[in-house]
Amino acid sequence: MTWQILLTGCFMALMTASPRAAETTRPVIYQLMVRTFGNTNESRKTNGTLAENGCGKFSHITPAALASLKQMGFTHLWLTGVLEQASGTAHPGRPADDPDILKGIAGSPYAIKDYFDVCPDYAEDPSKRLEEFKALLERCRSQGFKVIIDFVPNHVARSYQSDVRPDLSFGEGDRRSEFFHRDNHFYYLQPDHPGGGPPLKLPTAGKPGCDGLFAPETNFGRVTGNNVVSWAPSVNDWYETVKLNYGHDFTKGRDTSHLPKADASPADVPRTWRTMDEILGYWQELGVDGFRCDMAHMVPMEFWRWVVKRCRARHPDVFFSAEAYDNDPAKLTDEHVLDELLHAGFDAVYDDPSYDVLEAIYDSGKWANDLDPLTFTGFRFHRSLRYAENHDEVRLASPKEWGGHGMKVGRPATAVLFALGRGPVMLYHGQEVGEPAAGVEGFGGDDARTSIFDYWSMPEFTKWVNGGKFDGARLSDEQKSLRAWYGKLIRATQSRAFTHGEFYGLNHANKENPAFGRVGGETVSGHWLYAFLRRDPKTAQAFLVVANFHPGETLRGVRVCIPQDAQMFLEHRGDENWTFSDRLNTDWSGTALRNTLEREGVALPDMPPCSALLLEIDGR
Repeated sequence: MTWQILLTGCFMALMTASPRAAETTRPVIYQLMVRTFGNTNESRKTNGTLAENGCGKFSHITPAALASLKQMGFTHLWLTGVLEQASGTAHPGRPADDPDILKGIAGSPYAIKDYFDVCPDYAEDPSKRLEEFKALLERCRSQGFKVIIDFVPNHVARSYQSDVRPDLSFGEGDRRSEFFHRDNHFYYLQPDHPGGGPPLKLPTAGKPGCDGLFAPETNFGRVTGNNVVSWAPSVNDWYETVKLNYGHDFTKGRDTSHLPKADASPADVPRTWRTMDEILGYWQELGVDGFRCDMAHMVPMEFWRWVVKRCRARHPDVFFSAEAYDNDPAKLTDEHVLDELLHAGFDAVYDDPSYDVLEAIYDSGKWANDLDPLTFTGFRFHRSLRYAENHDEVRLASPKEWGGHGMKVGRPATAVLFALGRGPVMLYHGQEVGEPAAGVEGFGGDDARTSIFDYWSMPEFTKWVNGGKFDGARLSDEQKSLRAWYGKLIRATQSRAFTHGEFYGLNHANKENPAFGRVGGETVSGHWLYAFLRRDPKTAQAFLVVANFHPGETLRGVRVCIPQDAQMFLEHRGDENWTFSDRLNTDWSGTALRNTLEREGVALPDMPPCSALLLEIDGR
C-alpha cells in the first residue's frame, strides 16, 4: 500500500459522496429505548413483570431530559422500540400474547404486532398512547431534535393484527396453500417441508406457561423471520417472528432483478410493498423524521429504491439508516450490500466492521493497524454510521467484554469512530455513564447487554435520571467526568474538518517508527496507537487525531511522523512552524518544524491509558 494510493482513495471518497450527504451536517444520534430510559424502579427482579419492575413512559422523556441531551450536542433521537410489539402484558382491550411466541415477558421490540400503533406499556393512559406519543414528538421538536423510529421490514410478530388499520393487516387474503405467491404477505409451510408437518411446533415447550404450540398456526405454518422453512424451528431461530414476502422467493437465490423498478406505480408492485409504503407514510405524516431500518439486507434492493423515493417525495429530508451486514448469507444481492443500500437511497449504513475491529483489540488480539483496510471502502467510508454501543452489542463497561477494563475503553474507541468520517455517529443511552449490563435480567441471561426483552431499569443510568431530575446528581465523579467527556467529543467532532472533511491515515507511515506507542518487546508499531488526519478542503481546517487504546500503559515520548504526501493532503505549504492544539479534553499545545515532520514527527504529551487527542493544526 502506498501513500499515493491512500491519497487517491481520500479524493475518490470526496468525489463519490452524494450531493445530498455533502450539503447537510451529519446527524449525531442518541439511541434511547423508552422502556428503560425513564424507568427509575430499582426492584430489578429477574423476569419481573411490569408491575414489579416498572417501565419507562413517553412522559418520562421530559423537557429537562431533552435539554440535557441537546446540551451534549445530539441532533437526532432514535426512539427505539416504540411500535406496538407482541407482549406478555395485558392492557384494556389488548390481551397478553401467548408466551410461546414471546422472547421475554415484555417482548421483543422487533416482533411488531401493529405497525400503525405504539406500545401501550409506554403510555400513562394506554387508551391514549398515540396522543402521548404525538406529545413526545412535539417536545422533541421544541428542543430542535429530529426523531427516528424503527422500521422492521423483514418480519413481524406471529400475532400481528392491526387494530388501527385492520384493512392493512399482514396475511389477510393470503393464499396459504402456496409456499410463495407474489402478492402473499407471508411464506407458508407446505406438508412436505421439514419439521413433521402441522401443527407448528415451537421450541418453548416446557417453559413456564408454554406448550410449544400457537393455536392460530395449528393447521398452517409460516417461515420464521430468519428464513427457516420448518414446522419445528429451533430455540436459536427467530421463532417468534414470521418472514415477510416482497415478491421474491428467497429459496431460489439472490437474483431479484425481476421485481419492479423505482418508478413503478403502486398498482404494479407486490402487495407487501404497498403496505409498507402506507406504513412509512403514516409515520411521516405523524411527524417522524427518519427510520432506522432493521436487517435491511434481507429485503430486495428494488423495494428500497422504490419506497425511499416515495418517502422522499413526501418529505425530501427524511433520514434512512440501514442496519445491514454484508457477511450474512441471507443478503439479497451478490454485490456488497452496504454499497447497494446506499445506491438504493439510504443516507447511511452501519459500520459493523470497524466496531468489530475495535472490540477485538481487547478481546481477540487485533491491532489498531487492522482498522486501515476499512478506510478503503470508497464512497461508503463517509456514509457509514459509527457507534461503540447499540442495543444489539455488548456494553463497553461490561466486566466480561472489551477486556473487562470498564467504562474507560469507550474513550479511545468512540473518539476514533466519531472522528473517522463524515457519516452519522451514535451513542446508546447508558454508554455515557458506564452502564455495565452486569447480571441476569431475564430472557437474555447474563449477556453483557441491557435487555430489550424484559422490564428493567439500568442501575447506573438511573443515577443520572435521579428520580426524573436528569441532573446526574447520584453519579460518581468518574461517571460525571465520562459523560462530560462524551459531550466534549460530540461538540469537537462537529467541526467542519470532521463533518465535511477528508481522511488520511498515518499508521502505515509509522509502523517502523519506534516512538509510535510500542510497549514491551514490540518491534512493529500500531498495536495500541492509532493516528490519522482530517481536513476540510473549503476552510482548510485540519486535525491530527491520536488514540491510545492500551488499558494500562501511559504512552510516553510518542512521536507521530507526517510524511510528505500527508503534508500535501493538508496543503500547509511553505510554513516553518506548525502548532498542534488539543480541542478535546486538555489544554496541551505543541509545535513542530515542518521540515522535521516526516523524519522526527510531532512530539506529543504523555498519553494516559484509554485516551485520545484531537489536535487542531495551525500551519499558516
